[in-house]
Amino acid sequence: MDNQEKIEFIESTQQAVEQMKEDDINEYGDAAFEEFDCACCGEDKILAGSLLYEDKKLCNDCVLLAEISLGLGKIKHIDELIAQMEDKRLETLCQYIKQDEKAINN
Repeated sequence: MDNQEKIEFIESTQQAVEQMKEDDINEYGDAAFEEFDCACCGEDKILAGSLLYEDKKLCNDCVLLAEISLGLGKIKHIDELIAQMEDKRLETLCQYIKQDEKAINN
């Protein structure tokens, strides 16, 4: 795949993943408000546009990363992306702990 093909693939994937999110919001309005912990980034994200990869639910942002990474051959399995995002998940956890401590101390 040459650079132009990669760019076209990335742009079409971005559009498709964004459309998934919009479709979920339009079809299931609650999906815009219900949240879950993303198995990849560790953040609380809305259900809209999320996907289940085997037994791991990824938010729309991580779905985009996953689909592009898989499509470009950067990863072969979703667990590789999840492993690469470990620092991000730990950072998110630390932020939650700090927020909880502030709430308790105030």
